[in-house]
Amino acid sequence: MLDLDLTRFQDRVQIKMEQDKRLVFDPIRKKWLTLQPEEWVRQLFLQYLLAEKNYNTNRIRVEMGIKINGLLRRCDIVVFDDQMNVFLLIECKAPNVAVNPEVFHQLAMYNLPLQVPYLLMTNGLDTVICAIHPDKQSYEMLDEVPFWPGR
Repeated sequence: MLDLDLTRFQDRVQIKMEQDKRLVFDPIRKKWLTLQPEEWVRQLFLQYLLAEKNYNTNRIRVEMGIKINGLLRRCDIVVFDDQMNVFLLIECKAPNVAVNPEVFHQLAMYNLPLQVPYLLMTNGLDTVICAIHPDKQSYEMLDEVPFWPGR
């Protein structure tokens, strides 16, 4: 597990009240969304990628649709490198949802059509990242999130 302390980015997340609803601004989709626990984790993680790892906002997609076995699914965060090749696939969960093998299986299923070299899952408290080695049909747990490859 990585110790990222995502709460240090909470001041970078824009929140407002509107008609008794808390909204959060998504800098990637450029719109206000209802603030739910999973969305809070996603927004904190986006701020981490942008501020700490120098990721390019133009190379990040949020809730990108993909088809798996004919069914439409949505990837929480997909990052592309500077050549627009998929680079990192991120699954965000609410803080009360454990980062466990079931979440990893979900992420691995999402990766079947994408073939991303890095998979990451987080609930804001616990974060796990691995590098995928398709040639060896294996993966390797990493101790840090890679910097964006276009920097």
